[in-house]
Amino acid sequence: MKKFIILMPLFNDWKSASKLLEQIDLQTKNWDAEVSIIIVNDASTENKNDFKSNFQKIKNVKILNMRENRVHQRCIAAGLKYIMKNEDFDYAIVMDADGEDRPEELNDFFNQTKKTPDMTITGNRFKRSEGPIFKFLYEIHKLLALIFAGKLIKFGNFSCIPKRHVKLLIEKPYLWNSYSSSIIKTIKERTFIKSIRGLRYVQPSKMNFLGLIFHSLSIISVFRKEVVIRSTIFFLFYLFLIFNNISILSLMPVLFLLFFVLTILKISMRANIKELDNSLDNISSVDILGNSNSRQ
Repeated sequence: MKKFIILMPLFNDWKSASKLLEQIDLQTKNWDAEVSIIIVNDASTENKNDFKSNFQKIKNVKILNMRENRVHQRCIAAGLKYIMKNEDFDYAIVMDADGEDRPEELNDFFNQTKKTPDMTITGNRFKRSEGPIFKFLYEIHKLLALIFAGKLIKFGNFSCIPKRHVKLLIEKPYLWNSYSSSIIKTIKERTFIKSIRGLRYVQPSKMNFLGLIFHSLSIISVFRKEVVIRSTIFFLFYLFLIFNNISILSLMPVLFLLFFVLTILKISMRANIKELDNSLDNISSVDILGNSNSRQ
């Protein structure tokens, strides 16, 4: 019997997580597999009052309580590090705790693992639920990643990874910056399911406009070499085009490009294998919510 661990970062959104766990328990009830939950509590300031733990399928829920807030990408990295060191599992499913990663699609992941047991499975978005402004910005992000990194990134955190791929990921310093880009850069054996971005259960997104920009640049920063090479080619080609008509105005795109590359290089320096290796030191305690009703 295969063992699945569902890993989710969380900050203050306990009501959503509680509802999500109920839905996970319902969606996985017919799996011929063992299901456990790891929640990485990113130093939440709100209490988890009335957090339910009585499930029919889910074996147990472990809550890793972080001392200091590390944001969700680094919580995923620390969570993967933790399960590789402390848990017995065959697959790790990473998903957000707010409902945007729809629990009914877990069945698609499970069925796909039977078809391609040795491959990482990503939830590629083909439909989103956000407003037009966010959708527009998301398309801009995908275009920038394609132009400067040469990668078309259609997925976020929602994915299913076999254990041997988890082992590969936690050895890469850039996992500390971006989970989705790390999958693309590290893991070649990939397939996907079609995924619809769901609606949040309770709270609106805490990420502001600047946060979205930083998140986008963090994803691109994993491919800094590609960014530098492609930007240099664009720079030389553009200078060739404007060589006979150089002016302050015509040089503005060059300055923007230079600023973009320097920003990418600066963010890429946040990739730190030492901090990743020591990320478990940030765990202050582990709450284990057992379940006497769970079945193997």
